[in-house]
Amino acid sequence: MHKPVTRNAIAFASAVIAATFALSALADEGGAVSSAQAEMDMMDTDHDGRVSEDEHAAGAKSMFARMDANGDGTVTASEMDSGQHAMKSAGDDSKDAMSSAEKIRAIDTNGDGALSADEHEAGSRSMFQKMDSDHDGALTVVEIASGHAARLKKA
Repeated sequence: MHKPVTRNAIAFASAVIAATFALSALADEGGAVSSAQAEMDMMDTDHDGRVSEDEHAAGAKSMFARMDANGDGTVTASEMDSGQHAMKSAGDDSKDAMSSAEKIRAIDTNGDGALSADEHEAGSRSMFQKMDSDHDGALTVVEIASGHAARLKKA
């Protein structure tokens, strides 16, 4: 039986999914700020020191493609786990971090146990809105680091 998910849980999980993809590919041993800086460097394609919503969406789309190991257009918990393990994600080793299955379940709108590209895109856009704390349409390193720190823990 699929348990109903609240709107807050969906927003929270949307943030977690996108953050997980980004952190999985970019994290290092230096902590949240250096991970956020690495994410910034990868997504900030115009090198203005800020990540626009379009840059964020493009980065998240790239991360989704990397996690979709079998190329079927969906990401399962095992694909996410494999990708995170292979990329040594910072923060995901914490006992308080959400599992891949929990992250997927929270934004899996059709309840099939996998994340489609559309579900991931919606989650990424929601995450951007939540992380953009000053609502200026762009993310700074501080917003990325604080957003990930707040959203990578179990609710």
